[in-house]
Amino acid sequence: MITRPDLPRLLAAARERGSAVGAFNVIMLEHAEAIAEGAEQAGLPVVLQISENCVRYHGGLAPLTAASLEIARRASVDVLVHLDHIEDPELIREGIALGVDSVMYDGSRLPYAENLRATREIADLCHDAGVAVEAELGEVGGKDGVHAPGARTDPAEAADFVAATGVDALAVAVGTSHAMVERTARVDRSLVARLRDTVPVPLVLHGSSGLSDEELRGAVVSGMAKVNISTHLNGLFTRSVRQFLAEQPDAVDPRKYVRLGRTAVASETARLLRLLAG
Repeated sequence: MITRPDLPRLLAAARERGSAVGAFNVIMLEHAEAIAEGAEQAGLPVVLQISENCVRYHGGLAPLTAASLEIARRASVDVLVHLDHIEDPELIREGIALGVDSVMYDGSRLPYAENLRATREIADLCHDAGVAVEAELGEVGGKDGVHAPGARTDPAEAADFVAATGVDALAVAVGTSHAMVERTARVDRSLVARLRDTVPVPLVLHGSSGLSDEELRGAVVSGMAKVNISTHLNGLFTRSVRQFLAEQPDAVDPRKYVRLGRTAVASETARLLRLLAG
């Protein structure tokens, strides 16, 4: 790409159209390759997300992030590289130096006032470097955490949080939960609509693997502009590899079975992007 894509611009355009940008987690290099390939198949933008958990798994941020940035640079569509659920400010500084497009700072474990202050500092740091910032409130309506099914974001508090922190997008709690392996969750669509009408920045839906296609479309039509999906794609990857190894237990070349997982993720990425685009 001649110029790097701009997440706030892409999300604002999606919000205006009543569509959403898909954001999918990178676990290994093959995930980044597959997600970018799926975006090219669909002819739609996509976000490659690298979480703090992923950084710990690889033992550092730079190798996978640098590879993802190169994959994004070579793509024929807009592919952004985003740091997801980052609690350590030093990782954010490192990501800025590497050239990431955006950061999701996660201060949700902090008391509200401390989360607000820390998020404001991160937003200032990132904006000075031309990097967009996503954030989320802390626990709202449910002691199991902000993404527990019973948790709900209060629209007025969300609007105040955005005004005080200056973030570019806000993750909200509307009925989804992380790491779901069955697509049985339900989105509080009326709450999404109220949040869309109250919060001045695009809304982000986390934990979307637990949603059926119908629920995903309902969430987008109601006002979600960025939709994060990880576990669903990981399940497809793993099932593809498991099937190959069950049929060919003597296989030793990982390229033969990892390729199948990569292909499955690419195909589903393309389908999901078209679904989210409407």
